[in-house]
Amino acid sequence: MMSSPADLAVLYEHPEWQKPLFQALDRRGVRYVPVDLKCAVFSDADPPLAPLYFNQASPSAYVRGNTRAVPYALAYLRALMIQGVHVLNGVNAFAVEISKTAQAALLRQLGVPAPRVWTFNEVDALRTRAHEVSFPVLLKPEQGGSGARIQLIESFAQLESLLAQNPENWLPDNLLLLQEYFPTDPEKGIVRMEFLGGVLLYAMRVISHGRFNLCPAPVCNPEDGEGGVCKVPAEQSSAPPVEFYPYPDVPAHAVAIGRRIAAAGKLDVGGIEYLETSDGRLVFYDINANSNLRPSIGEAFGFDPFERVVDYLVREMKRPAASGPRGVSASSPASVSPAARGRWKRAAR
Repeated sequence: MMSSPADLAVLYEHPEWQKPLFQALDRRGVRYVPVDLKCAVFSDADPPLAPLYFNQASPSAYVRGNTRAVPYALAYLRALMIQGVHVLNGVNAFAVEISKTAQAALLRQLGVPAPRVWTFNEVDALRTRAHEVSFPVLLKPEQGGSGARIQLIESFAQLESLLAQNPENWLPDNLLLLQEYFPTDPEKGIVRMEFLGGVLLYAMRVISHGRFNLCPAPVCNPEDGEGGVCKVPAEQSSAPPVEFYPYPDVPAHAVAIGRRIAAAGKLDVGGIEYLETSDGRLVFYDINANSNLRPSIGEAFGFDPFERVVDYLVREMKRPAASGPRGVSASSPASVSPAARGRWKRAAR
């Protein structure tokens, strides 16, 4: 990292996730200042640390013991917005990131096929709407991230028993939700599309084997399948590790929907996830403003994804905040080398 004055400030909470970005910034000689949200302070009288901020805060901070990072990030982002500072993935994007309910509302407002959700703060209140719920459903925390505390619920009685025995599941904000469940083809898994400046960076298929932590960062789901350093409590499962495959044939209409979601959610950099139902429908269910990129997927498409992010950041540094986001100028990621296509053909169909 170069000394101040900085051209870029990066807000973060998980140091391992940030290493590839910081290394790419160092290689390019970008003057940046890292802002660790786990232990921080700011004043309303402070000038901005840099003309451009890049928010990489994560909603799953609380499962790593860093509960205060999220409210601090929100307060700081609000202050920066009021000051008119140029922030990528600013307060509006982060508000969507940390609220599964907001994500569901956004998808419904856009007319995008998505699971129905029921948000509740008391089981007794949910009981009055239980007749609307078709089990099984997924139980999720309102402030999710990295698959934390997601469980498949088969009945209302199971839900009551689970929450009675595990009151910590209400943390960090005492809100939970039930999400409509759609079975998927286990050989196809789900699709995650990464967007950078409103343009598709790449798409990948993610084969979960029944696991819920689908974080693409190699430190969470290593390439060799061995234990990572994600610090999200390990899932008690004998299932194989999560698998990630490049998906060059992602449908154009899925990409178009993803771009609409990213634009409406004010995501400058982010991942959009969808599943395919047994009757062929695409159902969008997750919006990620904190994009953890997977180098091996970028390599299959012929580029380093973190270098692409730095390209984008450098361009953003050179323009006024009011001029609106610009997409990446890189070539389409839709072409994968023949060797890579052969390696991944099972999951790219």
